[in-house]
Amino acid sequence: MTEVVAALIWEQTRFFICQRPANKSCPLLWEFPGGKVEPGETAQQALIRECREELGVPVEVGALFTEVCHTYPDITVHLSLFHAKFLSEQPKLLEHNDFRWITAEEIPNFPFCPADKEILEKIVQYCKK
Repeated sequence: MTEVVAALIWEQTRFFICQRPANKSCPLLWEFPGGKVEPGETAQQALIRECREELGVPVEVGALFTEVCHTYPDITVHLSLFHAKFLSEQPKLLEHNDFRWITAEEIPNFPFCPADKEILEKIVQYCKK
């Protein structure tokens, strides 16, 4: 099983999503910023590194929001989604095709990676509180 981390970054009632590049698996689907945990890294260290590599921006990692396991045809992932926040600059498109700030109500307008479906349901519930 591959350990993957992702960031749930809020700006008031909107959260940050990224569109995968056309040349990678799940092309042009939407996801949360993050990536694979490398050997010797904690989940938090991996998330800080991935956001720096993919978005060119430092993040502060907060509490765990949720975890899911998902099996794709070629890989099984254990995905940990952490609350996080950008510490300074605006994110840059260094790896992704696009990024957006969306509300929970806008989720149906964006085709997400299959592993994110359960997470998105939890975000909708979280926003109703």
